[in-house]
Amino acid sequence: MKWLDAFPWSVVIIAGLALALAPFSPEPHLWEKLKMWQAGELSRPIDIFDLAMHAAGPVLIVLKAMRKVSPTSRHSVDE
Repeated sequence: MKWLDAFPWSVVIIAGLALALAPFSPEPHLWEKLKMWQAGELSRPIDIFDLAMHAAGPVLIVLKAMRKVSPTSRHSVDE
């Protein structure tokens, strides 16, 4: 996942939070879709795609953080 290492933290965090929280009003789609999933109402393909799209940002943040702290990571911070 060298492509993820190439992005600076600032870009990953801003893009990840923007995806997760969009639209900001009345309720972020990620939160809405998670509530639908919990209620068992997440069944339409467009809703599943929407959940995946809005969750992608936070997932990338977590993956980048895991690569940073992983002792088995083969990349250098100086690269």
